Amino acid sequence: MTLPAALLSHYRRHPLQLLALAIMIILATMLWTGVHHLTSQARGSLEQSESAVAERQQVVRADGQPMTVADFVELRRQGFCVMPWLEVSRPADGRIVGIDPLAAACFGSQADGAPEPGNRLDGKPFVDISKAAELAADHRHELTLLIVPATTNHSLPAGYEHAAFQVGPDTGELGESFLLNLDALGVLVLLITALLVRSVYLLGLAQRRDSFALLHRYGVPQRQISQWLVVELLVLALICIFPGVWLGRWLASALGNGFGQALESLFDTPLYAGDSGGWTAPVLTMVAVVLTACLADGLRPWLRRLLRSFGPRHQHWWPLLLILLLGLVLVIWTHTLFWLFTAVAIVFVAFGVLAPRVLSGLADWRASRAGDPMVRWRHRELSVLARRLALPLVALQFAMTLVLAVQALVTTFENTFDQWLAQRLEAPFYIEVPAGADASLATHWLNNASEEHGLGPWHRVIRGRATVAKGPENTGQAVDVFGLGPIGPLVENWRLLDSVPAPWQRLHENAGVMVNEQLARRQGIQINDTLKVSLGGDTMTLPVLAVYPDYGRPAGEILVPATLLPETFDIRFQSLSITPGQLTMEAITGALEQLWGREQLTVRNNRTIQALASNIFDQTFLLTRAMTVLTLILSGTALLLMGWVFFSTRAWYFRLLLVWGLQRREATLQLMRLSLSLTGAITLLALPLGIWLTWVLVHRINPLAFGWSLPMAVYPAFWLQLGAMSLLIGLSITLLMRYQLKNSASTPVSANALAGGER
Repeated sequence: MTLPAALLSHYRRHPLQLLALAIMIILATMLWTGVHHLTSQARGSLEQSESAVAERQQVVRADGQPMTVADFVELRRQGFCVMPWLEVSRPADGRIVGIDPLAAACFGSQADGAPEPGNRLDGKPFVDISKAAELAADHRHELTLLIVPATTNHSLPAGYEHAAFQVGPDTGELGESFLLNLDALGVLVLLITALLVRSVYLLGLAQRRDSFALLHRYGVPQRQISQWLVVELLVLALICIFPGVWLGRWLASALGNGFGQALESLFDTPLYAGDSGGWTAPVLTMVAVVLTACLADGLRPWLRRLLRSFGPRHQHWWPLLLILLLGLVLVIWTHTLFWLFTAVAIVFVAFGVLAPRVLSGLADWRASRAGDPMVRWRHRELSVLARRLALPLVALQFAMTLVLAVQALVTTFENTFDQWLAQRLEAPFYIEVPAGADASLATHWLNNASEEHGLGPWHRVIRGRATVAKGPENTGQAVDVFGLGPIGPLVENWRLLDSVPAPWQRLHENAGVMVNEQLARRQGIQINDTLKVSLGGDTMTLPVLAVYPDYGRPAGEILVPATLLPETFDIRFQSLSITPGQLTMEAITGALEQLWGREQLTVRNNRTIQALASNIFDQTFLLTRAMTVLTLILSGTALLLMGWVFFSTRAWYFRLLLVWGLQRREATLQLMRLSLSLTGAITLLALPLGIWLTWVLVHRINPLAFGWSLPMAVYPAFWLQLGAMSLLIGLSITLLMRYQLKNSASTPVSANALAGGER
């Protein structure tokens, strides 16, 4: 028999271990590759959007009218290097951006640091401007004419002027924070997988120890055995990683549509077409993770020397407690995501090292105070199991912690978002005001209908842009404007984060503005602060009446009464939120169509919009949920496998219970109590860490990553579900051990000959 065949004979005797290793590597590779592929593609989209409009200026009409394709043609014919940016919003396909390839080439040749003419933007959502112009005839659209910085000092033709260009809020940093959250989740999945792979691999090495000793007696050097083990592990990793990468890319493509919708909804950035990520990074990363996890024993002498430097063995608790305290303090005081994630990692490492020790110490303490011999034996055995199964126990604890925190975050967000969306869509219907239509005609008719025909509450929504500055010394920041009129029952029940007394009444009296949470956090704005607001060329100084929640997007926004907007205000979008009351929507739309001279109006049911928005945000957390659930299943299966194999190596020892006079049923009951104590204890240890991680996600990571906070909530019913899962694992181990007790097993030569080790 050759040396490789002799080494691989272990997996012929224990195929379940080989299958467990393969499944763990494949699933971990799939999950991490899916996240890596989506985040790489999203980062490319953010960079492409930012580079396309970085440091640009635009040409606008002096009369305030929107730009048209005819204006673009006129400026190009006069020799000005302008590039069109025609955005068309289509409900079915999302945003389409029309550009002109020739103008893009001109742009690239004249702008400093711009791409070469051949490297123009292509791929979805970019199309030729002629196609975008055709689509714009039937959909909402907006044309922006970019001009290169080199020509901004040149005089434009009469009727045109320069202006700063900004397609939306500055969301690059927030978008990167969102992707960093997914990356951190992927790293945590890799950590849990590494612990599981290492635990199964080390168990196999312990079982193969006698085989290695026999090979060494036959003249095989230990170094050669170690080299072949590295080759064996590398081949196994490569065989499993490539299908895992393929599955991960398939997962990314399956989730790409929903992820792209979420990215565009959250950060106004579509997921551009492209093959980001490739195969190299996932393959090299997973090979490094597997090899490091399984071959990290070379660090053990260094770790022992480090621990000895702290003092005797029983004093090793205090440095771990100091590290844990350092991580907790850093989580509270840091204001950057990088150091926040670093602090969370420190807490996890310290807690993971301490958890098995705490469990073992508590079991020994209970055993020393137990009078019943069987109770004392059970607690001593629990202490042994906590030490020998430390890696899979910690992996399961981390997985449960992750699932607890993510489940609480997602459930809280869904509940909060549904409540917020229900407030925003209080009216059953909304009607889009067509471009060029006189909205005042509609408001006059609606006022009469409310008084004479029993029309329910309604208001007009006006969208646009403004500049806001806190104090005269600060530069203004461009924000969204949310204009409402009249201020009535549809908004007076909104939940406000902070407000002055009677805020809606004061808003109705034009006595101030309200700001969303994102703007308040970013600019440090508080109630009664004075803001300098520029609306349509008019500048006014107004106090802050309230801060309102605005979930799901990072843009700063101010809420003003419609009567406060000047006539020169550039209205970008208008709609009417309507409660039909005693009228029908057919009658209302018919009257408005007649007023505006339109054959058809865009009317949408707000309940349908609410369901669509909820589905989009569900897609945001779909990948997160998939990763956490699969990680939990993987960890639970690994603990079940490890517990069964480890208990099997101690079957001879457990059979002594029968020798001592216990009936088989009584011995099985003792083993059931032992296994349930093990899985139940690790679940209890996961609860405080899960609650703490929930607090970190809600009150620390979420505000830094998105600009808005969520209420803290925990869900004890879900704790019971995790507890039931841990009990199921314990009962499964018990049933397997009951089967082991029926078979005879020879006593090992020494207590440490097999993986059972301690007595």
